[in-house]
Parts: sequence; C-alpha cells; structure tokens
Amino acid sequence: MTTMPLVLVAVMVVLYTCGIYLMLDRTLTRLLLGFLLVGNATNLLIFLMSGAFGAAPIFGEATPEEMSDPLPQAFILTAIVITFGVSAFFLALIYRSWRLAQDQDDTVQDDESDLELATAEDLAVDEVTDDDLAETPEFSDDDAATDDAVTSTPEGGEAR
Repeated sequence: MTTMPLVLVAVMVVLYTCGIYLMLDRTLTRLLLGFLLVGNATNLLIFLMSGAFGAAPIFGEATPEEMSDPLPQAFILTAIVITFGVSAFFLALIYRSWRLAQDQDDTVQDDESDLELATAEDLAVDEVTDDDLAETPEFSDDDAATDDAVTSTPEGGEAR
C-alpha cells in the first residue's frame, strides 16, 4: 500500500485556495487565472486519487492486479480539454470587454435609412380610440372571398 505524497496534497490545497480567492474577484482576468488554478488543482486531485502506478494495461504481460487504472488518466485528459475550452471562452469575453472599454463611444451608428425615417415629416402618430376600432369592420369583403376558397385536405390541413 502506498500513501499520497504530502507535498502534492499541500500544493493541491494551495492551488484550490488561490484559485477560489481569485475567482471571488470581479475582474475577468483574475477570474480566468482563478479558473486555471482550480482546474490544475482538480487535475492534481484526480492524479493523487488514482492510486499506485502499475504496468501499462495494453502493453506487456501483466496480471490485472499489477496493471494501472487508465480511467483517472482519461478523466485528467477530459478535464484538461474542458479547462482549455472554458479558458478560450473567458479569453473571448475578456477581449470583448477590453474592446468595448477602449471604444469610448459604444453606440450604434445610424445608417441612411434610419436618418431618413428620423427626418421624415410624413410620419404622424395618430391615436386610435375605441370608437375608431368599433367603426372599422373586422373583415373586408376580400377576406371573406378568400376564406370561402380555403378547403380542407385529407390530412386535416388547409389548402387554397
């Protein structure tokens, strides 16, 4: 039976502590650094919990008791890939935040059609009252003629 190296356990605790401390800050750069430290501490935790090293499970003639468990290695590889993906996402957020902070005028520019609509005098806002709605028919004669042309299909849908 082998024991865990106490130095690696202490390093793991320090990585977790520093990572959580950095993640509690609102700065995106420190959040990224904290996430990377927590990811590395998690990899170290999985490594320490994997147990004693043994023979390679694929190569050689060893009994199953002498072989090393490949599952923790797969977990560590998966954790590295996930950490890389989330770190890339954090970097994109940090870059976008930096770009928006550098551009002091963070407004959408109006194009020509927006300026035409803003200066048009033909656009008038009329308030529609309940009396106006009561006087307006809900259907016109054209709508009634097209409704008569709608037939049902064998599938239960409507066809024109």
